[in-house]
Amino acid sequence: MIKKIFLTWIISLFLTVNGFTAGSSSSDSNQSESNYDKAVSHIKSAKKYEKKGNDKKANKSYEKALDLLIKSNIEKPNSADTLNYLGFTTRKLGDFSNGEKYYLQGLAIDPKHNGINEYLGELYVATNRLSLAKERLEVLKGCNCEEYEELKDVIEGNKASKY
Repeated sequence: MIKKIFLTWIISLFLTVNGFTAGSSSSDSNQSESNYDKAVSHIKSAKKYEKKGNDKKANKSYEKALDLLIKSNIEKPNSADTLNYLGFTTRKLGDFSNGEKYYLQGLAIDPKHNGINEYLGELYVATNRLSLAKERLEVLKGCNCEEYEELKDVIEGNKASKY
């Protein structure tokens, strides 16, 4: 599983760096939902499965989301939102290294991205790098957003996080 994630990350990174964008046909443009939108739906489903304790179904949804996000990143490279969810799905699948790389790519595009800062902070907590997590919290300070409160709770141990 980790090898698949790593391989897809390498392919995505290579294609993004080389400026490759997938062509689209008229039928592609008529699709009502983009790969990104489909991936977000799978992520929402995965979160619901996690809350119910069904990790197997959650992981399947995260894997589907990851595949769609890689396609989305190829179609429209350098989207902070896509990189945020690429980081999130790889992190949720246990690949912290590549998750962190995606988050950092996203922060290079949008350093104030609330989602990336929250999720990267959670990754830092999960990998025992509390001082880095607190740096992400500091970036979110004053945003008056739920991401600040969520990360604060994870750092303080008030909210458990499975990655």
